[in-house]
Amino acid sequence: MPRKSEIILGIDPGTLVMGYGIIKIENNQASLLEMGILKLAKYKDPNLRLQLIYNKVSELHRVFKPTQFAIEAPFFGKNVQSMLKLGRAQGVAIASAMQAGISANEYSPKKIKQSITGNGNATKDQVSKMLQQTLKYKDIPEMLDATDAVAVALCHYYQTRNVQITGAAYSGWDAFIKQNANRVKK
Repeated sequence: MPRKSEIILGIDPGTLVMGYGIIKIENNQASLLEMGILKLAKYKDPNLRLQLIYNKVSELHRVFKPTQFAIEAPFFGKNVQSMLKLGRAQGVAIASAMQAGISANEYSPKKIKQSITGNGNATKDQVSKMLQQTLKYKDIPEMLDATDAVAVALCHYYQTRNVQITGAAYSGWDAFIKQNANRVKK
């Protein structure tokens, strides 16, 4: 039985540029509702940047009423200050989701790329082009932070959907394999 309609908000957090993407799932088909970026580099005050992130994510919740929220987890870099700033940006986006009554789901950059392209080391351009084919939209945005956010949302859908095989619903690959051991080739 197909899932009911869902709207998933994906966020690619950043303190200079934050990407956002909203997809709709209907009859187990994903479609793009909106994607964009929030440019923050012109604001020097780091607290103002965090407030603008919170406000934008809250606005997306009000306008699109997502039922799911997914965010890219910070990758571990060498610059501790950059990681701290990115963590704060992620935190205010998550706080906005929680304020809207939605739990946050985090995915690593490698998991997102693997989910979208089949290659955890794919480039931003490869992810963007695969999304364009999958979701059938024409224009690729100039800044790929927007498509990264769409990838987060689509990754969440892929990670949480039930696998449908011959009318039977499975909660994941483990359940499918357990109930279809005769179909597994070794």
